[in-house]
Amino acid sequence: MTTYIKNGLLVGLGALLLTACDDRLTVQPTQSIDASLALATEQDVRITLTGAYDGLSDGNLYGGGIQYTGELLGDNRDVVFGGTFATLDELWRKTITTSNGNVRDTWLNGYNTINRANNVLANLDKVGTANKGTIEGQARFIRGALYFELVKLYGKSFNDGTPASNLGVPLVLTPTGTVGDADNRARNTVAEVYTQVLDDLTKAETLLPTTQSGGTGFVTKGAAQAMLARVYLQQQNFAGARDAANRVITSNTSSLASTFAGAFADASNESIFKMVVTDQDGTNALNTYYGSTRNSGRGDIRIQLKFRQLFGATDTRGQFITTVNNNVFTNKFNDRFGDVSVIRLAEMYLVRAEANQRLNSSTGATPLADVNAIRTRAGATPLTAVTLANILLERRLELAFEGQQIADIKRTAGTVGTTPFSANNLVLPIPQREIDTNKKLVQNPGY
Repeated sequence: MTTYIKNGLLVGLGALLLTACDDRLTVQPTQSIDASLALATEQDVRITLTGAYDGLSDGNLYGGGIQYTGELLGDNRDVVFGGTFATLDELWRKTITTSNGNVRDTWLNGYNTINRANNVLANLDKVGTANKGTIEGQARFIRGALYFELVKLYGKSFNDGTPASNLGVPLVLTPTGTVGDADNRARNTVAEVYTQVLDDLTKAETLLPTTQSGGTGFVTKGAAQAMLARVYLQQQNFAGARDAANRVITSNTSSLASTFAGAFADASNESIFKMVVTDQDGTNALNTYYGSTRNSGRGDIRIQLKFRQLFGATDTRGQFITTVNNNVFTNKFNDRFGDVSVIRLAEMYLVRAEANQRLNSSTGATPLADVNAIRTRAGATPLTAVTLANILLERRLELAFEGQQIADIKRTAGTVGTTPFSANNLVLPIPQREIDTNKKLVQNPGY
């Protein structure tokens, strides 16, 4: 079926094209189609959901952009950005301008994808009872996950000041077709956005099945639980984070790869949710910037010795590198057409360990046992006792370059070098094109 996107509205034109074939000469040119005509059947809604997944995998979203933005923004010379793209260099140097193209496209593509999810949710009455729950759950996951990413990037951290008054991002929960003045929305507060995120993700958890008939790349109950664990951790709701992570682990739907390298193979069962990439479709922007020139990447992001020295001598994670012309690159994203993992099971062990440590509890396992499960897999020397600092360091070693760096620094009130977590330049600006076209938007401080 042919698809068409107008202002973020994905519409299916198959039925229209079939009826138009009888009278080709009377077809009128059009730039858009009314949603009531475009989304008339369950198949149309399914195609729109496919469009939402396609948007989610965009190179500026979970195809890599969200991840490398989080890493470059939180980097303290663990890496050097040696590429020629000024937009990424601004992120790394924390000198971001309001016209930054990556900042603009993450916002734009995020809202376009949210709009596709909104179209699915607005047309659930076209879906049969047997499939309605899983379709709604998938659309809610996509919308909730993206609002979580947007509020983390464009708003202050949940623990920075007062979330009930700090500005987050505009909440748009109904489909947008053509854009008029009524569609100009003010920014909701950080607290309001988090409330919506939790509403979407908790409903997604109840609606989604344990496995999807479509296979990998489609969200499941475990994906909703894992994303909830991230949200609760960011809010410092440690009991919620611990319990959500524990639900993922004890479901046994994912498993740790036997080796650290194996966790990044497409066939690995460690990915709870990932973006599927093939040589025909999809983008692996992490390969583009983190991969060495030998591994089809640009060789832009180079690991420095100070970071490599954090690993023990037997820790295979510190050896999971490629060296080209004295520059060192991670091997996590070597395959140009490799799938992009969004959440791995190893992260859930570390969420559960941290939350249990903070709460002095041992739900599912002790913090020491969870940390050592990750260290043993990597060949690192097991710990005999564990502290919160040990667990936070383990997150950095295990999850390096996967997008969690700035989020971890902010939620733990850390620093990027000497820059405090609450600094204005660690929050992305509202893109200038949005400020220019929507007078209700207020720019972030410092821009």
